[in-house]
Amino acid sequence: MKIIRCTRLALAACLWAALPAALAGDPFGDLAKSMLPPAAGTALSDSDIGAGLKEALARGTRTAVNELGRSNGYWGNPRFRIPLPGAVSQAEGLLQQAGMGGQLEQLHLSFNRAAEQAVPVAADVFAQAVRQLSLNDVRGILNGPQDAATQYFKRTTSDTLAARFKPIVARVTAKVGLAQQYNAVMGSAGPMASMLGVDTDLDGYVTRKALDGLFLRVADEEKSIRTNPAARTTDLLKRVFGGHS
Repeated sequence: MKIIRCTRLALAACLWAALPAALAGDPFGDLAKSMLPPAAGTALSDSDIGAGLKEALARGTRTAVNELGRSNGYWGNPRFRIPLPGAVSQAEGLLQQAGMGGQLEQLHLSFNRAAEQAVPVAADVFAQAVRQLSLNDVRGILNGPQDAATQYFKRTTSDTLAARFKPIVARVTAKVGLAQQYNAVMGSAGPMASMLGVDTDLDGYVTRKALDGLFLRVADEEKSIRTNPAARTTDLLKRVFGGHS
């Protein structure tokens, strides 16, 4: 029994036509090679449609990872730049008066450099999540809200990404003396700091903010193909998504 409307059947063929040669050699290359399109003139099955959607999601997450996982991917864009945590930001004036302005700037930069170094590990995690998409997941994404794919990735990858990001973040922030001072002071504050909403774990804070930025960028890619006519590079894409602008 078909679970996806016939108007969706064009999606897979369109996506396969747009498959870029640049996939070869990147973290999603094996995934792409495992999703060969059906022979010309054959009807698309539900599994073909699913494979097409998987390739679209692989391309979108690859773009997000590549853009954020490079120098200035976070730091160079105010929309993604990780801010200083509230407790540090509020004390910024005092710290500068105490001659720690340079160290504070180094700490802020280290947050964003840590995120940029951590993001590339998301490639394999996202690829695995794409492989595990069920037909029900495919239907939910195709017929769901504008951020249905992004929400799927949040639900299925957040815990794994956090576990992989945090050690990388810790190695970067450990090089900045102020980070250790912050952790020591906030750690000694104990439950009181938590009650006041203060982040007691600086590396955990940076990890969460890095993931927020990554999912925000994934959402941009999803929104583009759903709503931006310029992102629909073929007639099939225009027909499939034209009613969802």
